[in-house]
Amino acid sequence: MTTRTTLAAIALALLPTWAAAEGCHGGMKEVTASSCAEGMVWDGVQGTCVQQPTS
Repeated sequence: MTTRTTLAAIALALLPTWAAAEGCHGGMKEVTASSCAEGMVWDGVQGTCVQQPTS
């Protein structure tokens, strides 16, 4: 019984750490082509949204 209690206590103690790690990406939001603003297009070389060129 004490082994189960100890393991349960360890798991509960680590849950906040795991939850924080899931949401932590170095403070950077992942930007993809679908998240570019209107008038912007994805530039794969720069890895960011850029102003859409006019022709």
